[in-house]
Amino acid sequence: MKTETMTARQAARQRRRRRRLVLGTAVALTAAGVLAALVLAVLPDRRADAGTAATATAITTTSPKASSPTAPRAPAGMGTPTATDTARPAHTAASAAAKPSAAGTPRPSRPTPTTASAAGRIRPGTTYRGVATAYEAGDGNGACLFGPSPDLMVAAMNTTDYESSRACGAYVLVHAANGASVTVRITNECPAPCAPGQLDLSQQAFAKLADLAVGRIPITWSLLSPSEVGTISIRYKTGSSRYWCGIQAIGHRNPVAALEIRTSDGWRQLPRTDYNYFLSADGSGCGGAIRITDIYGERLTITGIALRPNVVQPTGVQFSRH
Repeated sequence: MKTETMTARQAARQRRRRRRLVLGTAVALTAAGVLAALVLAVLPDRRADAGTAATATAITTTSPKASSPTAPRAPAGMGTPTATDTARPAHTAASAAAKPSAAGTPRPSRPTPTTASAAGRIRPGTTYRGVATAYEAGDGNGACLFGPSPDLMVAAMNTTDYESSRACGAYVLVHAANGASVTVRITNECPAPCAPGQLDLSQQAFAKLADLAVGRIPITWSLLSPSEVGTISIRYKTGSSRYWCGIQAIGHRNPVAALEIRTSDGWRQLPRTDYNYFLSADGSGCGGAIRITDIYGERLTITGIALRPNVVQPTGVQFSRH
């Protein structure tokens, strides 16, 4: 009887252990499932990670380009500059650098008013007072070194207004008190005692205003941009070479304010001498393209001029009339 009771108790204990074991396993499995779900929820999908990393790499690659100073973004509401917009000045220079011809010459519609620095002492639209005297002009050559003049309607400008040859080639309309007038071209310099405002006219020009026996008369004069002129010529000075050269413009309608030559570093303005040549002391640009600017700001680019000393070479171009 006692043995049967112990066996029944053992069986009950075994049943209770099995129930605890099953319950514990279920709890453990449930916990494991919950934990797995939590892990899956927290950890991102690897494919999503891969896509995110590619996008970030692409942004990193393109971002510097967007902020690069060589490719600026246009401000909102503004157009992006095009190659056509930015190339216009260079295109104008290139067109002007074509062979010398009136068609290839850049001519502003109406240049801006002349500045004092461009015009020097003799300015357009200004009337000057002085006296006229006369001298024997010979063949019309003088300090400007243009050579013989096609006519003898020439004059020597007083040293002050000659201004180290800046007056060379200027056409001047001269009026006398008696109403007579004459147009002369400045080809020479009149040193002291010639005073500012004074013109020493060729005897042929003076005779258009008064009798030569008078010798000295009061005058007014002003700068002129004549209609009847030919085209500009260029001459290299005697002794010019690729190591040194002097360049002169001849036959220009308006006074020349500047002469430049094209070098490997771009355009270079040459200094002007009092004998009316522009010098390249080191030879740079000698024999290359030449660019001349008048006192009104018009600029002519001339190519095809050979480095031939003391030879007058025509260009076929001319400054505009004013």
